[in-house]
Amino acid sequence: MFLKEITSEAELRELVGNPGKLAGNKEISFIDTHCREFISKSPFLVLSSSNMMGQSDASPRGDAPGFVHILDDHTLLIPERPGNRRLDTLLNILSNPHVGMIFLIPGLGETLRINGKASIIQDEELLAPLAVNGKVPLIGIIVKVEQCFIHCAKAIIRSQLWKPENWLENKQIPSPAKILKDHAKLAYMNESEISASLQESYEKRLY
Repeated sequence: MFLKEITSEAELRELVGNPGKLAGNKEISFIDTHCREFISKSPFLVLSSSNMMGQSDASPRGDAPGFVHILDDHTLLIPERPGNRRLDTLLNILSNPHVGMIFLIPGLGETLRINGKASIIQDEELLAPLAVNGKVPLIGIIVKVEQCFIHCAKAIIRSQLWKPENWLENKQIPSPAKILKDHAKLAYMNESEISASLQESYEKRLY
């Protein structure tokens, strides 16, 4: 039980207030020169999606800076690289096209937020320029842009994300192999085997 649950925008506004003119007016509906530059220098984004029932997911996407191609002022193309084949994002897009993205540039506090409608394409002509090591993506995600805006740096500043002196030492970092063993209940594999499998995947199956 919670002491007080907020259930309306009116209650929220009474507590938090309204955005100032800068925040309220910063949203645009197309990819302008500034968004192009930001995307061209970003090696990482988080892509959010949800299915028709509203069940949500957020998935990381990363590659060399500029890996997201800008087809025109309203259209982005994200290559779908080899993954775990769960297809969480892709299956969501098939049932609900609405997606949100946050682009990051290492060392920069501000992030770029883009929202729009997505579809999945299999178009060799469009995907060929996205090839890495001679491997063309089988499919890509097209996003028709509806909203673009810069997001302030407060979250990055508070988290001290880009300050290596505040990063955990290796021995303090959670073990992905241990997490996978416990969550997936892989009794036939020990942590060393899972760790080796992960490393082999990272070294040989990125593209």
